[in-house]
Amino acid sequence: MKTTNINRRNFLKAVGLSAATLGFTADIVKAGEKPKPAQTTIPRWRGFNLLDYFSPFSGFRDRRNKTTEDDFRWMSDWGFDFVRLPMAYPRWIEYDRSQGDIKPDDMYKIKESALEYIDGIVEAAHKYGMHVSLNLHRAPGYCVNAGFNEPFNLWTDKEALDAFCFHWGMWAKRYKDIPPSKISFDLVNEPSMRRDMNDQHSARGPVPGDIYRKVAEAAAKVIRQANPDHLIIADGNNVGNDVIPEIIDLNIAQSCRGYRPAYISHYKASWAFADVDNLPEPVWPGRMAGKHWDRTELEKYYEPWIELARKGVGVHCGECGCWIKTPHDVFLAWFGDVLDVLTDNGIGYALWNFRGEFGILDSRREDVEYEDWRGHKLDRKLLELLLKH
Repeated sequence: MKTTNINRRNFLKAVGLSAATLGFTADIVKAGEKPKPAQTTIPRWRGFNLLDYFSPFSGFRDRRNKTTEDDFRWMSDWGFDFVRLPMAYPRWIEYDRSQGDIKPDDMYKIKESALEYIDGIVEAAHKYGMHVSLNLHRAPGYCVNAGFNEPFNLWTDKEALDAFCFHWGMWAKRYKDIPPSKISFDLVNEPSMRRDMNDQHSARGPVPGDIYRKVAEAAAKVIRQANPDHLIIADGNNVGNDVIPEIIDLNIAQSCRGYRPAYISHYKASWAFADVDNLPEPVWPGRMAGKHWDRTELEKYYEPWIELARKGVGVHCGECGCWIKTPHDVFLAWFGDVLDVLTDNGIGYALWNFRGEFGILDSRREDVEYEDWRGHKLDRKLLELLLKH
């Protein structure tokens, strides 16, 4: 099997674009110019997560989460060039919920009509010049979210790893002729170890590095069998927070998160905190839960990611943003610092989400003076902050 090195030169060669087109800085920094950003291996893509297939179950949320052509048109008009699709695999297999929990054999019963829906999103995104990153938010044997019982464990069971590779092989073959400038494959959302896969508040921690490597290497092999130039991304270990040193040599980009500290990004979110009634009041900068938080703390948090980028590994922030309960002015002050740190180091981002509670449209925040936008409610201040980065 041929593999390619996802470095700056080979990426440009693979996608057929010039360094100027991708916005890469010159190798030699002239006097008075800003130094070259740490991340130059992949483009600094900027955009949004789309939640069409985020849930493992179809239902009433589908209408709210359905991405429209207008969405892509507006993203493009505003200058964004990236969408990430966090997907749950039960949406494209033949699985009857009335018959009980999903079974290992169900993993291989593909529903073509569901795949065609994703095809439509990919085609529409490409029509408006956007890169698409497919992500298994719920992979066979693992999901960071509760509410669905997996029949096996991705990190410990061969059956789960086989199914995981089967699904990635399917997507890689389906899009084998699409260049890495237009599509990438984000292996599994926010990996962690969990005591109980069906308990959202159970203990979690990083996946042992050798195990993460085994899973990532197996999936990368089947993806590159379809196209050796396919661009692969691995989410940071420990729920997206930690660099994965064990896979640096595997020619895989890595994805960080923009949710630090969670006291701001997920204030009063029941899926993030067991006791939402006793959280510290969000402030920025300021003291929360006995610790002072400011931009310096953010720079410390992202330093391992910046160092990873300096080693030539592509780095992107696959998710970032803030839930609706955080005061809007605190959110914007904090998020401005997050985006500054990422941008100064050449790291792109994807806001969670476009339309919805983390998004720029129809977020339902109670402390925002919205602007009417084609029948939607636009958070103009958030949009303007994003456009500065």
